[in-house]
Amino acid sequence: MLLLWAIELVDLVLLGGALDGFGILPRTPQGLVGIPLHPFLHLGPGHLALNTIGILLFGGLVMLRDPRDFWTAVLLGTLVGGIGVWLFGRPSVHVGASGVVFALFGYLLLTGWFDRSFGAILLSVVVFLTWGSVLFGLSPVQVGVSWEAHLFGFLAGGLTAWLRSRRRAGAGRGR
Repeated sequence: MLLLWAIELVDLVLLGGALDGFGILPRTPQGLVGIPLHPFLHLGPGHLALNTIGILLFGGLVMLRDPRDFWTAVLLGTLVGGIGVWLFGRPSVHVGASGVVFALFGYLLLTGWFDRSFGAILLSVVVFLTWGSVLFGLSPVQVGVSWEAHLFGFLAGGLTAWLRSRRRAGAGRGR
């Protein structure tokens, strides 16, 4: 989180927001650069503060479960989510870590479905009952919000949950 805040401060104070131009610009060659960079770029402190809360909250829950799953969700949220935005997003620059937030949320929400253990199901139900309204972020009705990053990040979180269940199933066969 310190790195994200340091980048945002440098961008605001020294560069006047110029780094935001390095976000994802769908279906353009220069937009490809934004796929790995977009979670590090934000449209100001308010934007980053919202993503900070989501990363700390959902990321903390994922880390408690398994740090490998946290890093997998972050990586897939960045890359799979970014590729999805690049392929299908609206023609505007997409920046922010909300795709990663939705990857972590998607992982927590779908891990019960894929793991089918009591603890995983309980976690998914509690996450849904507590933060299920976050799902409204997948809707395209919010102006100025990259619902595409939310959607593809969420799908990347589901992929992370599925990969975890496959890893666990493979480990169970070795016994």
